[in-house]
Order: sequence, then C-alpha cells, then structure tokens
Amino acid sequence: SSGKLIGAEALVRWNHPDKGLVQPGMFIPIFENNGFITKLDLYVFENVCAFLKYSIDNKLSIVPVSTNFSRHDIFKTDFIDNLEIIRKKYDVPAKYIRVEITESATVGGSQYVNDVIKKLHDCGYIVEMDDFGSGYSSLNVLKDIDFDIVKLDMKFLSSESDNKRGGTILSSVVRMAQWLDMPVIAEGVE
Repeated sequence: SSGKLIGAEALVRWNHPDKGLVQPGMFIPIFENNGFITKLDLYVFENVCAFLKYSIDNKLSIVPVSTNFSRHDIFKTDFIDNLEIIRKKYDVPAKYIRVEITESATVGGSQYVNDVIKKLHDCGYIVEMDDFGSGYSSLNVLKDIDFDIVKLDMKFLSSESDNKRGGTILSSVVRMAQWLDMPVIAEGVE
C-alpha cells in the first residue's frame, strides 16, 4: 500500500535479432525438451548473484530477488551444490535469494521435492511455490510440501474469467494461506 519495493523477480527474455523480443512461453518448453533449461536457469541465477553483489558493494537498497527453476533442475542431484557454488562465488547471503519452484514440479515427487526444499532451507533460502492454482494438485501441494511463500497463478486475475467465481476462489486461497502462515504474492496484477 505504500508503493515501496519489497521484492523482485528475475525473468528471462530472448531478444532475437530478427524476431525481436521472444516471450518465454515460446522457448522455455524447447529448452526443457533439449536439456538446455538448466544452463539457462543457472545463468539467470548467476546474474542475480552478480547483481546482488554489485548492490551490496555499492550500498544500494536491496530486496530479495526470486529466481525460477524448472522441474528438470530440482531433480538433478547436484542442483543445490551448483546453486551454492555460484552464490558463494559472489558472497551473497542466501536471504536475498528466493528459489521459485512451479507447482507442476511437485507432481509425482512430493517427498523428493520436500527433501530438496529442506536442503534449500538449511542453506538459508526462502522457497516459493510459483504458479499456484495452475495445476490439479494445489491443495495437496499446500498440505504436503514445505513452501515458504505462495505465488498465485496470474490466471486467477484474468479478466477473461468470471470475476465473481475467481474472486471467491482467490479470497479462499488467500485465507487458507494465512491460516498456514504463508505469505501470498499475486502475479499479473499489472
């Protein structure tokens, strides 16, 4: 309500020389299929760490920055080791970095994902569930997986849907998250 910046998210876009700005919905699925997604996600993470290090060194105002990770990333056995190598290279406190894992990444592997989240917590990271409400397992995910923050899928705020029904569901989800002591972030409010 004050307009103060309290967080940020690192997002990737492809500035193609002929096609211009290509949205992630066009290239991320390709990168997930060809295995390039982990390289891209670690590249973005490293840029976040470099930015935060620059901000710390220059005594700039710092807010936590969220970084997205694919299901393909978190199921790699060296995922957290790679994050920690990069973070320590820049000497950035983990409290300034939020790890975002999409709700869909949890399907079929909730115990494994919980183990990964515990290790991330042990390293000092805050873990966000991204795109909550985009899949079919939302309530089970809230119940079974130890996320710190819920990020609502922007479709909840879409003007194409029935606002009364969407508003009722949104209100209920926010209330439920509050009962679980989980902050809620709404995407797509712009």
